[in-house]
Amino acid sequence: MAKAYSDDFRQKVIQAIELDGLKKCEASLVFNISRNTINLWLQRKAQTGNVKPKSRKASQQSGKIKDWEKFRTFVKQYRDKTQSEMAQLWDGEISQRTISRALQKIGHTRKKNIRV
Repeated sequence: MAKAYSDDFRQKVIQAIELDGLKKCEASLVFNISRNTINLWLQRKAQTGNVKPKSRKASQQSGKIKDWEKFRTFVKQYRDKTQSEMAQLWDGEISQRTISRALQKIGHTRKKNIRV
């Protein structure tokens, strides 16, 4: 998702339109933003009294793997299997990509240590 414009910038654009008498289409060219963005900011100011962006809630994704100790023992038990095979053996529905990310998260690698 795109980063929101700063409050200072929003205030500057709205001030140019309301106080300085700049037209919306001129402001969009001067500040290099779309006219629709200006319309949305003015609409938000009319509704809420300010032009601050809506607060974004952090993603509440709960991972499919909850018990990491159980996953570590699972990996030790099935370390010779491929990620796709591990995904099929895991309790519940899980993808190969999820297994891959989880293995990376616990620091598991298939590379062998070559000792000279």
